[in-house]
Amino acid sequence: MPCRSTPRRSTARRLHQPATRALAATEPQAEVRASPVSVRALVTLAVVALAVYGLDQLSKFLIVSNLTEGELVRVLGEVLQFHFVKNSGAAFSFASGSTWIFSIAASAVTVFIIGFSRRIRSVGWAVLFGMLLGGTTGNLTDRLFREPGFGVGHVVDFIQVIGFPAIFNIADSFIVASMGLFIILTIRGVGLDGKRGHGTAPADAASDVEPQPPTSHDSK
Repeated sequence: MPCRSTPRRSTARRLHQPATRALAATEPQAEVRASPVSVRALVTLAVVALAVYGLDQLSKFLIVSNLTEGELVRVLGEVLQFHFVKNSGAAFSFASGSTWIFSIAASAVTVFIIGFSRRIRSVGWAVLFGMLLGGTTGNLTDRLFREPGFGVGHVVDFIQVIGFPAIFNIADSFIVASMGLFIILTIRGVGLDGKRGHGTAPADAASDVEPQPPTSHDSK
């Protein structure tokens, strides 16, 4: 007698083919979600943070070494001046006298950025957090290691611009620049993964996934 199980087997194979194709189609997306770390974004963040921190500390070293507190040097007439002052508050001399509070806040921000950096895949966001990290640690270094003591040290400020009431430093400038970049990225709808809204994945994220060869079922 002819075997009647053959149609059932062929039917099972036909039912199995769509499931196999669907699984193969979702594998690249699963790989992207399973590997959220972007080496390029991490390197960008680290390089920007180190550059900002180094520039800030170098500028403060030169000011402290060549000027006395309160001294003013005209760089571009009245437009730009170097005016050496010590600030016990936040950026732009805000809330002077609360140094220890800002020391704790800056330490928390630093720890947060370092821990959060693994989720960043966008180069733009990496630059933003790099500027914020470099500026925050630059001023935090002053608060921890400058007079009058650990955690309550005064931040070195020296940049005075005409029409601007406060005196600031390089670290303050990059902290404000990071806020400006935040506004730009938010308006453009760029997410931490580099995607715009519900758009397609960016080139750097897509390049992390190797193209899958067509299966034997797809070629038929």
